[in-house]
Amino acid sequence: MLTIIDYKTGNLGSIKNMLKRLGIASEITNDKEVIENAEKLILPGVGHFDYGMQQLYNYGLIPLLNKKVLEDKIPILGICLGVQLLTDGSEEGNEKGLGWIKGKTIAFDKTKLATNQKIPNMGWAEVENYSQSKLFENMHDEPRFYFVHAYHLKLENPVDCLVTAKYGYDFAAGIEQDNILGVQFHPEKSHKYGMKILENFYKNY
Repeated sequence: MLTIIDYKTGNLGSIKNMLKRLGIASEITNDKEVIENAEKLILPGVGHFDYGMQQLYNYGLIPLLNKKVLEDKIPILGICLGVQLLTDGSEEGNEKGLGWIKGKTIAFDKTKLATNQKIPNMGWAEVENYSQSKLFENMHDEPRFYFVHAYHLKLENPVDCLVTAKYGYDFAAGIEQDNILGVQFHPEKSHKYGMKILENFYKNY
């Protein structure tokens, strides 16, 4: 069963609905017993970094997630705020991140943006440098994804970068390290391209 972690940081129904369209059974929960038995995990989320981490703490999910991901090595896909929480921390707040991916979540450098480029970055963007990943297997031509974010990943290890996008400058728009994956964009808002991402996560990991 594919389990979508519910820590009250956004509408998770759209992810579940897209999975349903793909014929993939999923459940939305913060129940520890259910998560303990999960075969794959999705960590979605929108909003403030510190709030997201505090919610994971409040639900007592940090030790369980560490066990499932770091020890049991089950696949996990972080989405938007969810991928940012995988890093060591964020300029947006003071809480420590999960620290599974070495690096930090940083604000867009406004000095490198054009005058018409506003923060947050909101809209469709093409992505590059994804050809080696099973997450993009048989992807539709010229893949485009929907972004809504004011912060982006700054990775310590370039090998962890799954895919890049450009908003004023190139930034890491996704990560992959063994069983740990994440994307800054919203697959559930990205039509056929996003559907292929979710399908590949379920089938290939």
